[in-house]
Amino acid sequence: MDMTSSDLADAPSCPYPSHPPPVDVPMETPPARACPYLPNREATLRGFAVGRLPGSLYHEFLNAGFRRTGKVIYQPVCRGCRMCVPIRIPVAEFVPTKSLRRCRRRNSDLHVAVDAPRLTDEKTALYRSYIAQRHQRPPSETEDDDSPQEFLYRSPVRTVEFTYRIGDGGPLVAVGICDACPQSISSVYFYFDPNESRRSLGNFGALVEIDYARRLRIPYWYLGYWVKGCRAMEYKANFRPHELLHPDGVWRREN
Repeated sequence: MDMTSSDLADAPSCPYPSHPPPVDVPMETPPARACPYLPNREATLRGFAVGRLPGSLYHEFLNAGFRRTGKVIYQPVCRGCRMCVPIRIPVAEFVPTKSLRRCRRRNSDLHVAVDAPRLTDEKTALYRSYIAQRHQRPPSETEDDDSPQEFLYRSPVRTVEFTYRIGDGGPLVAVGICDACPQSISSVYFYFDPNESRRSLGNFGALVEIDYARRLRIPYWYLGYWVKGCRAMEYKANFRPHELLHPDGVWRREN
C-alpha cells in the first residue's frame, strides 16, 4: 500500500508499552524469536509493509522508535524488555574523538561515491562474504532468506547508497545504505570486506554519512538502536553528543 496520514485515520491504534506510531496503522506481530543482541532472551517485533511512505512521515516513525527492513517498517515490542533504545546524533554538534579522527586518516585512500541504490553482482558477492564471515553463516543461508535485494534495495522511501573503493575505480571494500529525508539521515545497513577489518570501516562509514548530512544541512543522523550490554552496539555510544529516545517519547542528550 501507499501511505498518507488521511489513509490511516480509521485504523486501530497501538497500545502501550511501545512508543505509539505517529499515525494509526494496523500492524502484524510475528512469533517471538531468539534475540540477536542479548543472550537468553526472545525478541518480538511488530510492523507493517508499505509500498510508499513520504519522507516527513517516515521521519516521524523514526521518532517513535521504528526502523526499516525492505518495505517493512518495524518496532521492537519485547515482553518485559526495552533495551533497544533509539539513538541519534545532532549533526551540527558532532565532534569526532581522537580515535575517529585516526580512523578518517587511515581511510584517506578510499574513494566514496553517493548514488541511487543499485544491486550488482560485485555488491552481492561482498554482502555474502560479509554475512558468512561476520555472522558465521554459510553462503547457502544468505541467498534467499536474507537477500540484499529484498531487505536493502527495495525501499518505500528515498534511499541513497554509499560505495567505498580503494582509489578511484579500484576494489569495492564497503557499501552503506541510508534513508534520506530533509529532517534526517537513517543508517539502514553497512557491509564491508572482512579482510579490511584493520580500517574500522564501520566507523569510517559513520563519519562519511554524518559529513553527508552536514553538507545537506540535515539536522539528525539516526543509527538504529543502542543496546546496553551488547558489544556489537557499544561503538554507537562513541559518537557524541548523542540523544536517546526515552520511554516518554522525548529525545534526551547524552554527552
